[in-house]
Amino acid sequence: MQIFKFGGASVKDANGIKNMVSVLQKVGYNNTLIVISAMGKTTNALEEVVHNYFNNKKELQSSLQEVKKYHNAILLDLFDNENHPAFKDVASLFDELNTFLKTNKSPDYNFVYDQVVCLGELVSTTIISNYFNTIGIKNNWVDAREHIKTDSYFRRGNVNWEKTTRLISKNINKSILNITQGFLGSDANNFTTTLGREGSDYTAAIYAYCLNATSVTIWKDVPGVLNADPRYFENAQLLHKISYTEAIELAFYGASVIHPKTLQPLQQKEIPLFVKSFLEPEKPGTKVGKNVAIEPNVPCFIVKKNQVLISLSSLDFSYIVEENISEIFNLLHIHKMKVDVIQNSAISFSVCVDNIYNNLEKLIQQLKSKFKVSFHSNVSLFTIRHYNNNVINQLEKNKTVLLKQLTQDTVQIITK
Repeated sequence: MQIFKFGGASVKDANGIKNMVSVLQKVGYNNTLIVISAMGKTTNALEEVVHNYFNNKKELQSSLQEVKKYHNAILLDLFDNENHPAFKDVASLFDELNTFLKTNKSPDYNFVYDQVVCLGELVSTTIISNYFNTIGIKNNWVDAREHIKTDSYFRRGNVNWEKTTRLISKNINKSILNITQGFLGSDANNFTTTLGREGSDYTAAIYAYCLNATSVTIWKDVPGVLNADPRYFENAQLLHKISYTEAIELAFYGASVIHPKTLQPLQQKEIPLFVKSFLEPEKPGTKVGKNVAIEPNVPCFIVKKNQVLISLSSLDFSYIVEENISEIFNLLHIHKMKVDVIQNSAISFSVCVDNIYNNLEKLIQQLKSKFKVSFHSNVSLFTIRHYNNNVINQLEKNKTVLLKQLTQDTVQIITK
């Protein structure tokens, strides 16, 4: 089988879905499973629903209605008859969510988040599956939650590979086009879990691994993997080929084209990954594979905004030793901080973190009981792979550098 993944930008409206059909007709879709994200900015809109559920009940129904209205407009553009089953199928999903919001007793934000935000992928795949069947592209709608089993770490579920492999290999009919949701799984109690933002790429890799797929193709609104995000850097270049190792390095440092967890299962089975443009589907894009030298060999730039740089030193000027570092990392783990950079000297320790779960204040309070603490919020972390002095100087121009760390292939610079 081959696995295709289409992101939210590719299916943001009826024209996007029709273009998706055009892509499939050009490249072929025999023995294919398609992983699809929520349409457009639906995930953001559903995050607003979650926010209103906890903080602004008066706006809850109106924010949910906005999501419904957006999808209803797409339904009306795709289907001539409002009696088409797609309308009823989508309405049923919204009814399920409304029932959950009325009956839920859990105060756990992360649990509620996963039960709400999953609506985006469920609705997008329901609409597209119905549309494909209507125009003669016969397909099977697959509920990813019945196949991808995780623990109960809501918003960043960890895959149970043994169960997931067994369920996918047993239940996927390879002889028909399959359409499923990215980003979603379920725990042992069958509550919905999510795999982390941008987790749809990871979903594609999970299915590829379990089905021994021949390839995975991620369809994007860019020509492939670029050496820099064109929103932040001028003259971004297309990388024609990169190795799994290079792609994993780029993903680890935050390159947004490929999800960090996507590459490991593909590398284990040497399944090639292609990143292509859904606007120019017949162009080769980028190939990620085994023992492939980076082509062209140019510096690669990654930026992560809204980071927090925390600097610690001991209260009595004693050394920061293994025991202290272990304690620091334990607190970072407890407060679910994603660590991006660490740097330590004899009497100081600095760490740059992503405050995904908004636990910074609690973390700082606990650290202050043992250490002298200072921190900078809203800093930017720049990573350059295959750097040279010229590109470093160019990047640092007109910026306040708070921390810099160099290895043989990589430099990381934190700026205010």
